[in-house]
Amino acid sequence: MLRVENLTANYGHIEALHGVSLEVGDKEIVALIGSNGAGKTTLLNSISGHVAIAGTISFDGEEISQKKPHQIARKNLLQVPEGRHVFPGLTVEQNLLMGTVAHGGIRLLAGDQKADLDMIYETFPRLLERRKQLAWSLSGGEQQMLAIGRALMGHPKLLMLDEPSMGLAPLIIEELFEKIVEINKAGTPVLLVEQNATLALKVSDRAYIIERGNITLSGESKDLLEDKRVREAYLGKAKK
Repeated sequence: MLRVENLTANYGHIEALHGVSLEVGDKEIVALIGSNGAGKTTLLNSISGHVAIAGTISFDGEEISQKKPHQIARKNLLQVPEGRHVFPGLTVEQNLLMGTVAHGGIRLLAGDQKADLDMIYETFPRLLERRKQLAWSLSGGEQQMLAIGRALMGHPKLLMLDEPSMGLAPLIIEELFEKIVEINKAGTPVLLVEQNATLALKVSDRAYIIERGNITLSGESKDLLEDKRVREAYLGKAKK
């Protein structure tokens, strides 16, 4: 579904990614784990077309390395950014409808908006209850649900999530990750960037560890959960 090969990305004269390669299959949740500044968000932004790169990115069998962000979004490769970035002065429902609009005001898909909204409200019932509220009045967890729901309105073929648990209470995080698994089981592959390594490894099929712009380790998530190096660096303890 998504293949990144030998990807290098620069911010000015600083090289932020150094020959990164990864893959996401069409039924997978793949986690990308690393500390602050490791290159996780840069990698997602590179895939979305927001960062100048060298290397190859292919999606759904097509090379997209040199395409612009709105062109990539129209291929239904969609990203929920770190920090949610909902439109605070719009209602919940207006925010969701913005998820169907691409560059130039063109709808991503010509589908049934009511059916799409019903699907989002079924996935996130709390958004239905608050559909007429302005987005600024929602809790952090509700805003994250809204940001994910807005992306789902674009019918993603692959959904990229950047730090969805950031700033949320543990119970809300648990609920949110249950929804992410549900979304995946309904047919949407997910590339998950997450600092909560334990949770990311528990819900994902495979994972990559990124450090200082390099992929240093990869494998099945269940194996990485038991890996001493991963446990010492990201899970807070080493298994004896």
